Amino acid sequence: MDPVLVASLLALGAGVGVAAGLLGIGGGMILVPFLTFLLPRFGVSQELAVHASIATAMATILFTSLSSVRAHHKRGAIRWDVVRAMTPGLIVGGILSGGAVFAVIDGTLLALVFATFVLYSAYKMGRNTPVPQGRAMPGRPVIAGMGVLIGFVSGLLGAGGAFLSVPFMLRGNVPVRQAVATSAALGFFIALANSVGYIWSGQAVNGGQPGMLGYIYWPALLIVSAMSVLTAPVGASLAHRISQVTLKRIFAAMLSTLAVYMIVQAIFHA
Repeated sequence: MDPVLVASLLALGAGVGVAAGLLGIGGGMILVPFLTFLLPRFGVSQELAVHASIATAMATILFTSLSSVRAHHKRGAIRWDVVRAMTPGLIVGGILSGGAVFAVIDGTLLALVFATFVLYSAYKMGRNTPVPQGRAMPGRPVIAGMGVLIGFVSGLLGAGGAFLSVPFMLRGNVPVRQAVATSAALGFFIALANSVGYIWSGQAVNGGQPGMLGYIYWPALLIVSAMSVLTAPVGASLAHRISQVTLKRIFAAMLSTLAVYMIVQAIFHA
């Protein structure tokens, strides 16, 4: 295995780990464009590169999120009541997405629609618009329904769901540090459900290529995850030192970048 390619994956893992701990993201959408470029150089066929990149990026969230969650939990920042209410929906949405729709869907229109939503969320967050006093998180049925949506969309994009779950919780007057920490916990269940789906749906199409487990390229999964697990606590520590306004603006900048990426990808793959 080319040492330069391995070093590239290690560097990616380090950056994703810090971002995961700082912003509660899984890092999947950061990884996807880089993996799309790198995986063919590891021998993955060009026809499978995009699907394999999304699936592999999602699978890394299993490991990164656990490290991030451990660091946030020590600070008592995770809203476990939200995690319990949303997890069943996340699993349903993730299995539907990764196990059924992922292999056949053309995501161009979906990417454009959600990029627009993400840009709007980034704009509102960047302005630090105050949430009306008295607004609270909705009841369990609404949270569970939101979980289905987040799990489903995240599976199509290879994301950990923070771009939807954090704005949703902020609208419910959850403090931004708690929203980021809780999103990290939600990311584990999103990744688990979708990874099972990717493995199942990819068995028939990967052509028995070496290193492929369904749609997941496991050598890259191991290399990236090994580094991201080490650096996620660094990001979590930073999240509890930065002011809430600054943290919101960092998250808004990340959302804007991802939205632009989604739009560009949709246009060039239309």
